[in-house]
Amino acid sequence: MSSDFVIELENLSRRFYKGGEVINALDGINLQIGKGEYVSIVGPSGSGKTTLFNMIGGLDKPTEGRVYIDGVDISMLDAYELAWLRCRKIGYIFQNFNLIQVLTALENVALPTVFAGVPRDEGLMKAKKLLISVGLGDRLHHKPMELSAGQQQRVAIARAMINEPEIILADEPTGNLDLKTGIEIIDLLHGLNKSKEVTLVAATHDLKMIKASDRIIWMRDGKIEKIERA
Repeated sequence: MSSDFVIELENLSRRFYKGGEVINALDGINLQIGKGEYVSIVGPSGSGKTTLFNMIGGLDKPTEGRVYIDGVDISMLDAYELAWLRCRKIGYIFQNFNLIQVLTALENVALPTVFAGVPRDEGLMKAKKLLISVGLGDRLHHKPMELSAGQQQRVAIARAMINEPEIILADEPTGNLDLKTGIEIIDLLHGLNKSKEVTLVAATHDLKMIKASDRIIWMRDGKIEKIERA
């Protein structure tokens, strides 16, 4: 696999079986995504976006084909190696934030460093710096229910960045936000993408996110319908 690409999908297919019916969630996907690229994946419900995310993130395995991250076929990794990949190489941002309600913003952001084996004090210091960088220096000790939706998403972004991943997977990151807050989150993600050279792959219906991306991958019925430059 080429070292020019962080993500490579080769003839990727995923089939599910329901009541004797075969559902082709992904059907022969071929795609290459470069280092530092910002890609938006767009398509109607059921087009295969979530399944594609799960494949890239190592959360599911293909029925056929290969997923390469930094040239490594992740289907060949064991459970420990996959856990290391998800902890170190990939950061996740979800529409519903997925923060732990009993933890503070600081503790939520620092949590992935525990799994990465980082000393506690070092992890908390990194988390504090990241929260300051996303404009939440005065909300370190607030719990999710004490934060607005936009602030919770900023916490989620900081958490995704804490282990300095090469790839950020963002699933509808502005889906639960108002217009003004959504624009702020898009600007924040775009800035991180450019300043840190993080590869950003976003599933979205938000036209503002689409316009900020380098390429748009249009999906339908488990296939790539077209690829456009933004």
